[in-house]
Amino acid sequence: MAAAVAELQGNHAATNGTFSETFYFLTIPLMVLIHAGFLAYEMGASRSKNALASGIKNILAFAMIVPFFYFVGWWIYWAFPTGLTLSEGAMGTSGLAYANDVALPWSQYMGPNLDDRASGVFWGAFVLFAATTASILSGGVIERIKLTGFVVLAIVLGAFVWILAAAWGWHADGWLVTKFGYHDFGAAGVVHMIAGFFSLGVLINLGPRIGKFNADGSANHIPGHSMPMTLIGLMLIIAGFWGFLMGCVIVPGEAWSWGTDIEATIYGTPMTISGMTFNTLMGFAGGIIGAWMITRDPFWMMSGALGGIISCAAGLDLWYPPMAFAIGFIGACAMPFVASFIERRGIDDAVGAFAVHGFLGMWGLLAVGIAAQGYPAMFGEDVIETSFLGQLVGAGVMGALGFVPGYAISFILKVTGQLRVPEEAEIMGLDKVKVPAEAYPEALHPSVSPAE
Repeated sequence: MAAAVAELQGNHAATNGTFSETFYFLTIPLMVLIHAGFLAYEMGASRSKNALASGIKNILAFAMIVPFFYFVGWWIYWAFPTGLTLSEGAMGTSGLAYANDVALPWSQYMGPNLDDRASGVFWGAFVLFAATTASILSGGVIERIKLTGFVVLAIVLGAFVWILAAAWGWHADGWLVTKFGYHDFGAAGVVHMIAGFFSLGVLINLGPRIGKFNADGSANHIPGHSMPMTLIGLMLIIAGFWGFLMGCVIVPGEAWSWGTDIEATIYGTPMTISGMTFNTLMGFAGGIIGAWMITRDPFWMMSGALGGIISCAAGLDLWYPPMAFAIGFIGACAMPFVASFIERRGIDDAVGAFAVHGFLGMWGLLAVGIAAQGYPAMFGEDVIETSFLGQLVGAGVMGALGFVPGYAISFILKVTGQLRVPEEAEIMGLDKVKVPAEAYPEALHPSVSPAE
């Protein structure tokens, strides 16, 4: 009898381990849809003369982030949760010794260790989060940034800046969590706000596209060449968002899980995928309705869908569904006004990256402080609780941690001539001068029939 029980327990553990491993593995291809969406979104938002260049920089940034995150980024996440001191936190999963053990490139966990069923898929999900930050930056700077400068900025953002933010606010030992009760389940701050404010810093130094502003400071609309492609891209991003949010869940039952009974957040606090589903769809719907009511613009309508989810993201594990709808609705209603405010300051954010990600990521953090105070911020008894002050401090840290490196690195690139393409190249089109291919060759030669 004892042997039979032991066999059943062993089979159960094996089945649960396979499920857990598969769960995180599936987040990766789903999150790749985010990047398929960003490709379509940004190429459609570009003029046809820049369509391929806009896509190529996104793909190269993704590819470059992967090895940098393997060698450096993953180690940063485990080394720095308690700050810049490399000391071990209360949960024991941080600090210099722990990071060296689990995340150095020659660690047993950073290769095909048959006993380890978590590190590779966790790492893969985090790499896709890193790549998402670079894609957020990519949209705002289309049509005038140098490829080399963009790749440098993308690596800094994806492999260094965002993962430091994640260590501080998206880890159970993170000092923002343990000292201030910071809560950011769906990474509204540590992904979206970081990337949005980093983008703002870059845009200030990059400057507007030629023809964007008139001598009196008024702005001209520069339409992309394919609104349908942009709308499809935005919907693909939203489809991929389900993988993004799956990667925010700790499934139960493994040695590295918080428990065996229920799903948990990255902080170890209980949540359910059911509740996350209610709130994601309600935020999505509220965002679409709010943006459409304010603008009647298809672009902002679909941006509102993304913005509604981002507005709810920090508290997707906490909201009652009608509250998620309201928070998404409010955020999406405010989003176009933030974009106009930025534009009136002479900043050319081609796709509203700051408004959608930076501002609404901040709104999402503050919404938790306003409407979800008093929840336990961490696993355990007698732990710190969420508060408006904690969320406000977290928002301030995320804004500064995003903006300062974005501004500083782009300023250095600007001074060294590596930030912006020459004026004549921008006027001619980046595809013509930088890409050995044509996006729409038949359209460029209308007098030649397809048969010829």
